[in-house]
Amino acid sequence: MPARADSGTGRIVASRREAMIGGLCLCCLPTVGRAAASFAMEEVGPGIFIRRGPHEEATPENNDGIANIGFIVGRDGVLVTESGGSLADGQWLRAEIRKRTDKPIRHVVLTHGHPDHCFGAGAFAEDRPSFIGHHRLRPLLDARGDYYRSRLADILGDDRAGSVVYPTQEVAGGAEIDLGGRILRVTAHGAAHTVSDLSMLDTQTGVLFPADLLFVTRTPSLDGSLLGWLKEAHMLGAIGAARAVPGHGPAMVEFAPAMAELTRYLSVLRDETRKAIAGGTPIEEAVNTVADSQRGNWALFDDYNGRNVTQAYKELEWE
Repeated sequence: MPARADSGTGRIVASRREAMIGGLCLCCLPTVGRAAASFAMEEVGPGIFIRRGPHEEATPENNDGIANIGFIVGRDGVLVTESGGSLADGQWLRAEIRKRTDKPIRHVVLTHGHPDHCFGAGAFAEDRPSFIGHHRLRPLLDARGDYYRSRLADILGDDRAGSVVYPTQEVAGGAEIDLGGRILRVTAHGAAHTVSDLSMLDTQTGVLFPADLLFVTRTPSLDGSLLGWLKEAHMLGAIGAARAVPGHGPAMVEFAPAMAELTRYLSVLRDETRKAIAGGTPIEEAVNTVADSQRGNWALFDDYNGRNVTQAYKELEWE
């Protein structure tokens, strides 16, 4: 399907096929979905509030609010763990914060560059927080941000889509954030789910925030490095956290079994992709067979697994 001009704005909108050829990530890219979400904020630990995102794609009804987002309250201020999937979603989150505390919103964490996690950041501009992101997030947003916003605006409208917000504090390695007697340790990871993944540990409760390094029940989306993701998963396991807030799935999970399930899928994807390459199976056929045994374990499997196979094949064929 060729690119088309948006009748309302004249903006050129690329087809999904063209985006793939051009090297743009289609993982977590907004697409018109069917269902509408029902949102509620849950206190999953002392001062930790999370909204569970539904296993949907972006729709006008859900405002691309499909990721787990929330905030942590400390003695001196608030940290936003994820900003939401659009300006409208971020505005909803900010209103939920203000229902519970009038403490200043001092930090907004941009865990990676996919729109369902970072396009709500503009809703917090008036708070003048530190926007915290991976040191590789800025170039990723430079490359893809306008395209992501265009696709989101096609679904939600310009007024609700949001804008690209760049990190004002870049993390390379690690950093600590003090909310006032509550220390949060932020880690910048190597290429895994994306090339710009951050995780965070709340030292007060021991709760881990791996963001999209941990998917639960929703099919993971690979946009970085399959081998790297397996490596970073092992590293996160070594932290010894008992509980975690995944990027998608329940608001809180037992970390070890949840990560084991994700690792199982990634390992099957790796092993069967290697087998397909060794056997001379072309990529066009591999996308229909690799990891198909995992279909019953993951929501939206048909939407994401084929793309994951494509990414894995490109990475592993040069081993």
